Order: sequence, then structure tokens, then C-alpha cells
Amino acid sequence: MPTTGALLTCLSIGSWHAVPPGFTWIGSLPVPEGVPALSNRYSGWQSLADDVVRQRRWDRELPAAVKAAYRAAATRGQVDVDFGAGAATLGGATPRLDLSGAGSMRVPTSGPVRWSALDQLPRCTALTWAGPDRGLARALADRPIVSSLTWQDAPPVVNLTDTGLQHLSLAGADVREVRLPRGLHGLELAAVDRGLAVYAAADGRWLHLILTGADAETTVPAGLQGVREVALDGGGTMSAAAVRELKELESLRIQWRKPPGQLIDAAALAGLPRLAVIELVDGYGLDADTPPDVTSLTQLSISGLRRSIVPALKARYRGTGVRLVIEGAKPDTWLAANLNNPFRDWVDDDARGGAAACKAYVSAVRAIDKLPQEP
Repeated sequence: MPTTGALLTCLSIGSWHAVPPGFTWIGSLPVPEGVPALSNRYSGWQSLADDVVRQRRWDRELPAAVKAAYRAAATRGQVDVDFGAGAATLGGATPRLDLSGAGSMRVPTSGPVRWSALDQLPRCTALTWAGPDRGLARALADRPIVSSLTWQDAPPVVNLTDTGLQHLSLAGADVREVRLPRGLHGLELAAVDRGLAVYAAADGRWLHLILTGADAETTVPAGLQGVREVALDGGGTMSAAAVRELKELESLRIQWRKPPGQLIDAAALAGLPRLAVIELVDGYGLDADTPPDVTSLTQLSISGLRRSIVPALKARYRGTGVRLVIEGAKPDTWLAANLNNPFRDWVDDDARGGAAACKAYVSAVRAIDKLPQEP
């Protein structure tokens, strides 16, 4: 959270991330006077919009008293904080707080929660919570400085309409309805029911949606047909049919956390008229013809794939106007032996060190397998 109208001084632009499809080039401006040659402030295409939104919110939306308390807490020292289950001593400038029961901060297991304790931590912008609401939504509405929430085991109905949240990570098999604040622009859903309905401004147009734990049966929840950015993060096989109905989709990222890294129903992407950027991570089960022909595509980035398909991929996209970025290509024979190795991708950063780590893991597994089994 910025405390002044800080000027962005460094924008890191790598080959992997394309310029967002919604951006329009308007020209170059000279560097303003007074900008130092070196800076510790950095951003990138993926976070630039968030940076701008956060700064605008600080400048125009947060009450003066909230901003004054945020600044003053920087040098406040330690404070006693009690949510109703006993006091704990924390730094007055604590930025994140885990109230889920997994952290050291205690809350009552049932009954009322003393949410006024948050007033002792005016720089706390991120909370983790678990279970029923118990006054959480009202407490956040009264404290707009809290902009990020991770909610585990959420109840059937989640209503955060009146809060100042900008990022929400939500998990819970019982969740059926979620109502979001207008200012939210980051939504992560994990382990939620397929019948979930989400109520968001402009049908999710301003959201970056992440579906974690995705599989071949995953679908985008109802109410998010306007979303433009989606990330599927999940198992060994995922389906492009998950985004089939998102006609406004501009950017899609798919990351496989388990082998084999296969994409089924890929042809569904061909029917998305605005899809410009596709990112595929650890798709070791992909073939050169897996990505369909998408007329609006401008960049295809693939990190982690079989080396044998690289020539065909390059030939396919040569001269098409699609910018192809390939990283982490690995020999097929090496992958056959290391596909399930958790240190597999270390070789992308250090060939010798990564190979040694993979070999050490295999040796350790073999040694464990030789140990006598208990009855």
C-alpha cells in the first residue's frame, strides 16, 4: 500500500509476458525531471494495472483518517491485540494477519469475534480467515484498508459487496453464492462447487480469474461471462472447454502441477473471437498441433515441453503473425525418466545442479523403497 503518490520508475518487460491485449500504444514520453537513475520500485505488464488501481484507491477513495493511521503505525512499535481469545503482542505495522486458526493469532472457536482489535493494526491490509462469516464481512466494510482476503472453508453464501477488497482467494465445497465488491480485480477460486454463482460488476469484466485445483471437469462459475483473463492451475489433464463460453476472453494461462500435462478439447479455444494471449506451463503432454488455430492470437508462450515438438511448433507459427516464446524444452528420453521428479524443472535454471538434484531424488526414493516395511 503506497503512502504517497509514488512515481513508477522501472517497468520490467520480459519476452514471456505479452503486452496485455487491452493496452493501446500511445507513444513515448521523456523521463520526467527528478527521477533517479536507480530505483527500488519495479513493476511489469502483469501488475501495472494493479499498481495503478491501488494508487488511485489510495489517492481518491480511502478516508483521510484511515491514511493518517496507516502512516502513523509505521513507527508505532508493538501493540497488544485481542480478538476475544486472549491477547497477543504484535508489531503495530503488521501487514498480514492469519485468523484461520493455523497461525499464532487466536480467535474464539465459537461466538462473537472482537473485530475492533483490527483497529490496533491500521497497516494490516491482508487477512486469512476460515469457516462461517461471524461478522467478518461487516468488519471489512468498516475497515477499507483491508484489500486482500483469503477465506478457507467458506459458508454457502458469501457477501462482500460493501468491502474494499481488491483481491479474494476463496475455498469451500459448500459455497453456492458469492457477491463481490465493485473494486475487486483479483479472484481465486479453489475447491468450490460446480453450481457456484458469482455476482460481479459487469459479469466479471474487470476480474483476473484463477481457478486452482482445476481438472478436466472444471468450469467457470455462472455470472463471470464477461471475464477477460483466466488462469487454470491444476492437475495432469485439463480441458479448454472450461472457458468455451467466455466470448470476451483475451488472455488464458494453463499451468499443470502434475504429469502428463495434457490439454483436451483444445478446439474450444478456436471459438473465442478476442483470445490474444495463451500461456502454457509444464505441458509435457502437448503435441505441436494441440493449440488450435485462433484467428485473434498474437502470442503463444510455452514453458516446459518436449524438445521433439519444438521444430514443428516453430514451423507452424513462422510467418503467421503469432509471436512464439518457448522455454524449458527438455529431451524426450530425459523426460521419460524424470517426468514425475519434483526437481524436474530445476534444470531450466541450472543444468548441472538441476540434474544432480533429480539424480539425488531418484537415489533417495530407491533407498526408501529398500527399507523394511512395517506390518
